[in-house]
Amino acid sequence: MDYTYDSLKILIEKQGGVVSSGDLIKAGVDRMMLYTLLAQGVLRKESHGNYVLADDEPDEYRIIQNRSEKLIYSHGTALFLHGMSDRVPHVLDITVPQGDNVSRIKKDYQGTRFHYCKKELWDLGITNANTPQGYSVRVYDPERCICDLIKDRDNVDKQIFIQALQEYFRGKCNPRKILKYAKALNIESKVRNYMEVLQ
Repeated sequence: MDYTYDSLKILIEKQGGVVSSGDLIKAGVDRMMLYTLLAQGVLRKESHGNYVLADDEPDEYRIIQNRSEKLIYSHGTALFLHGMSDRVPHVLDITVPQGDNVSRIKKDYQGTRFHYCKKELWDLGITNANTPQGYSVRVYDPERCICDLIKDRDNVDKQIFIQALQEYFRGKCNPRKILKYAKALNIESKVRNYMEVLQ
């Protein structure tokens, strides 16, 4: 059992803390063994077809993102993961394309806030960042985050807004990239105003 447990632990960690039933079968864990591991309390069902080690504290960011390839961490959550906000998010901001059904995810994870964008703009600025537990997740890059903050200014915490804009425009600013994004998101004049004031 130790060998099986160690093998499972390695497999699950390689998958970011969550493993699918398909990945388990590929690794040689048949359905009977899976049921045995669940009954013995070695594995715990996280969601339909996804499992975690029962004695492990799984990475919430990774678990939620495993539910759909369309989930991208954005706004204050992405800023935190990029080190541009010192506020640990209590509610995870996630952007999905318009029309995607995330009702089951909302129900299962009440500490999430979903933002919707046009399908043709959804993949603008996707990159990767590490969670506090060290797993890689998909997030929007700093330029997309700043544009989203400016676009949604009325719904963003004022302290997060000010800290992020000051840090970005006074240090990490990539003028060409952010203006390209701003043009695509139809907020170019607003972004130019912040650039002039804060740089």
